[in-house]
Amino acid sequence: MNTELLFSPIQVGNLSLSNRIVMAPMTRVYSPDGVPGSNVAAYYRRRAEGGVGLIVTEGTAINHPSAVSHANIPNIHEEAALEGWKQVVEEVHAAGGKIIPQLWHVGMARTIGEGPNVEALPIGPSGLNLAGEPVTEPLTTAEVESLVSAFAQAAENAKKVGFDGIEIHGAHGYLIDQFFWEGTNKRTDRYGGDLVGRTTFAVEVIEACRKAVGPDFPIVLRFSQWKLGAYDEKLAKNADELERFLTPLSDAGVDIFHCSTRRFSQPEFEGSELNLAGWTKKITGKPSITVGSIGLNSDFFAEDSAQKTEDNINELLERMDREEFDLVAVGRALISDPAWPAKVQSGAIDEIIPFTAESTKTLY
Repeated sequence: MNTELLFSPIQVGNLSLSNRIVMAPMTRVYSPDGVPGSNVAAYYRRRAEGGVGLIVTEGTAINHPSAVSHANIPNIHEEAALEGWKQVVEEVHAAGGKIIPQLWHVGMARTIGEGPNVEALPIGPSGLNLAGEPVTEPLTTAEVESLVSAFAQAAENAKKVGFDGIEIHGAHGYLIDQFFWEGTNKRTDRYGGDLVGRTTFAVEVIEACRKAVGPDFPIVLRFSQWKLGAYDEKLAKNADELERFLTPLSDAGVDIFHCSTRRFSQPEFEGSELNLAGWTKKITGKPSITVGSIGLNSDFFAEDSAQKTEDNINELLERMDREEFDLVAVGRALISDPAWPAKVQSGAIDEIIPFTAESTKTLY
């Protein structure tokens, strides 16, 4: 197992990383009233100490009443939350790591009556849930523009707190992805239309964030083909459509694309072994992050998914050697074992603590 490339440094703009391992964003719901505490800071610090090159935080709410669906999901706009994030950043930096927040609005994935603001209705481009059913009124143009401003405010707050960049959550059927997807975006104004037209909201968010943070602050965009409950869905049916989709987002100022798939080893389109991150790098020429069951080797929702870990990692390394993608995001394997990177680098695969559902019940 040759892990040399996986543990080689990489420079993206002014972001210097000691290796190619990224901690994937994972909602943990341990921030009461939206405020990350010392336990959250310790949780992220342990991953930096374990060898993660870049940490992407769990999704954190932008300044909108229906941004998220639980009172213990952190936000990135209230003063107490920003103080909490400052502590998180300081702990990660003290351990030699880099960290960026994921900026999040769940859109119509939120159920009426959910916290933290039970009176706030879910919002989306056309007021449709992920099944395409009407739930609320479509957003007005003014409301869409205010959401763009809220993302920009979150980006500015992230920079003030000391984060090393930002990730914009545009995947998995949440708000930005609801604009991308024709099943939830029936708008006839500039925010709707064909595949390119449906990128307009995201383009404006990226441009507004760039204006807020300046030219050198890294912006990562996470996107996916699949949605919650629609795992076989594809925004782009082929490479040509993917190019049409990615080009305006790349031009708007994305520095790194975080390409979310359920299994990194699966080809994205027929006729090529490239996965989604591979195609994205080929099309845009920009660094890409692959993700999806890395360090795991069983079904997506398996109780114990840490069998044949060595085979899984070997395939990852082979794809890296072909320069298919630049960085790799590890999720659940890092919940169970914060020292996962160090153990992989030293060849101590048999010492990795396997992921189980029990691992998610504590914040260690």
